[in-house]
Amino acid sequence: MTPRVAFFTDCFHEVNGVALTSRQLDAFAQRRGYPFFSFHIGPETKTWTVGEHTTMEIARGPHLLRLDSDMFFDLDFLRYRTPALDAVRAFRPDLVHITGPGDCGILGVIAARTLNVPLVASWHTDLHKYAGRRLVQMLEFLPEVIKEKLDFGAEKGALAATLQFYKLAKVTLAPNPDLVKLIEEGTGRPCHLMRRGIDSSIFSPTRRTRPAEDGTLVLGYVGRLSPEKGIRLLADVERALISAGVENYRFQVVGQGSELEWLQQNLQRADFPGVLRGEALATAYANLDLFLFPSRTDTFGNVIQEALASGVPAAVFAEGGPKFLVEPGESGIRAETDAEFVERTVDLVRDPRRLAALRAKVLASKLDRTWDGVFEDVYEAYRLSCRP
Repeated sequence: MTPRVAFFTDCFHEVNGVALTSRQLDAFAQRRGYPFFSFHIGPETKTWTVGEHTTMEIARGPHLLRLDSDMFFDLDFLRYRTPALDAVRAFRPDLVHITGPGDCGILGVIAARTLNVPLVASWHTDLHKYAGRRLVQMLEFLPEVIKEKLDFGAEKGALAATLQFYKLAKVTLAPNPDLVKLIEEGTGRPCHLMRRGIDSSIFSPTRRTRPAEDGTLVLGYVGRLSPEKGIRLLADVERALISAGVENYRFQVVGQGSELEWLQQNLQRADFPGVLRGEALATAYANLDLFLFPSRTDTFGNVIQEALASGVPAAVFAEGGPKFLVEPGESGIRAETDAEFVERTVDLVRDPRRLAALRAKVLASKLDRTWDGVFEDVYEAYRLSCRP
């Protein structure tokens, strides 16, 4: 029996990993004709139903807490409590699935408790790591030893609070094995692996349009331009390239966020096309020679997977989700420290034969992880959550 799922997500139309996964889950349920209630933020408040699929979009009000350039928390979200409960009650869900402790997620918790149905929660973001990075960024003027202590304290406190929230769920879904273990130990409840898919019909090496004799090495980043992504390290990479006498390089930085102005001021050779989607994004990936992802906070790394599917090797840290996506010497390089990330990137750029050999291995690997396969596993977790 296919469970009736009420899905409350804090991101849907935005450009980030949570929104991408949410849209893909929504589309999967529609393709399969599964009974699905999709609750998220939209340009206006409205509800519509097509077959077994019901969508309820709500417009946020004027009292907002800005979390990032396109991410907000509606401080007056409880005004939607009654209409949301009425709509979910009419849908008759077997379970409620939330994506985190945002305004929509809290409404999902209220719905699950009120209707007395199981709550499933997916862990998409290491909020505790964000807390530490954001605090340090705001207090950049302080001595390094004090910033380290503040980072550790903020991260530890935020992790405890986040785990307390996830204890509300009967079952949790997480994108990498390390998180599965952490959540199970921290909540005492089962956690299932929920990786991410890739649309190989969009992200493909065949999108490359740069001529072979171009002569310029293009180093790229795609994602939110925010402090927790560690993207100021790109400036360190450039300084090291210049010191090493490398001149035939250029950065392609795709995305938007609070760090954009800093990057524009501190990168000498860089293009900033903003947010790209669809074929334009796929072409941007395929035209890179090396993908740089200096984030230590990502639980998975959808953009890394998109770069690999486009035939581009990646440089990442040996932390979080990225370490499970990149195999050193096969699909890219992994680093433990900032200095190592810079050094290994520069060494690879200075060795065209090694970079070409790495790209050839990525091209031969033919990454193929379908979204349908991901969500078939998710529905198995749903069924488990519905058992007594």
